[in-house]
Amino acid sequence: MNNLELINKLYKPYRITKLSKCTIIDSSDGRFVCKPCEEKNLRDLFLYLKGRNFTEFPNIVDDSRSGMYIFEYLDGYSYPLEQKGLDLIKLLASLHEKTSYTREVREDKYKEIFENLKNNLSYYKYQYEKMCNDIEEEIFMSPSHYLFIRNYSKLVNQLKFCENKLNDWYSEVKDKREIRVCTVHNNISLDHYIKGDREALISWEKSTVDSPILDIYSLYQKEWMNLEFKSILSSYLKYYPLNKDELDLLLIMLCMPKDIVFLPNEFKSCENVESILDYVFKTEELVKPYYLKEDKV
Repeated sequence: MNNLELINKLYKPYRITKLSKCTIIDSSDGRFVCKPCEEKNLRDLFLYLKGRNFTEFPNIVDDSRSGMYIFEYLDGYSYPLEQKGLDLIKLLASLHEKTSYTREVREDKYKEIFENLKNNLSYYKYQYEKMCNDIEEEIFMSPSHYLFIRNYSKLVNQLKFCENKLNDWYSEVKDKREIRVCTVHNNISLDHYIKGDREALISWEKSTVDSPILDIYSLYQKEWMNLEFKSILSSYLKYYPLNKDELDLLLIMLCMPKDIVFLPNEFKSCENVESILDYVFKTEELVKPYYLKEDKV
């Protein structure tokens, strides 16, 4: 019996709405959300969060069927994205603050992070240089190639900045044997925050225990075009201050370069390059004030 057949048998719904990763059930008993979740015991997670005085998640109605959860349906109202972003980040800071603790790490933990990021930088340095050399051999540049070449120095400076800051960060943490961790939602976005009669984070299937900066990084990757992140990050740090090494690593991760792909469709290719460049410029404006503060000290 598949999930839809089981839902029909258990809830006798008058309407079933199939979405990408969940199913909305309308029945005489109310409205519910059905989601598959094979690898995560959400009931234990939610009991832990309640024990930490964090209750902003959907209640589980039924989890007695293997791999399937039935949740209460939470309806939110529409309001400006900037306000929604600030409400979301305040709630996220509360989650991190209420579940954070310090644990020991193996001797090479920070070295592993350093080498992974260093390797990424080396990869992009090679890719950007190769792209530049190939384009300069062309007799006539396409618009997307010209856009890349015109801003190549900016991309090179981004690589140098990340490399310098990464070296500085590692020199500070290489002897550390502890790391601060917390419950990380690990799938955070505006779509996964609901505010109506109450507020809640939904879609906890990817949650884990790790550094709090992972949620901030993830949110930025998904919402950098939609939100003004200076106020978002400032608000988060107000409610849940990051340690210096945590903040430094977050800023480095945000500034890390991205793949630039030239597509057969020149219009889409230009859009792709322009989007990467927009990310670089916007991220630079976000992180600059934090390094200016360091320079003044």
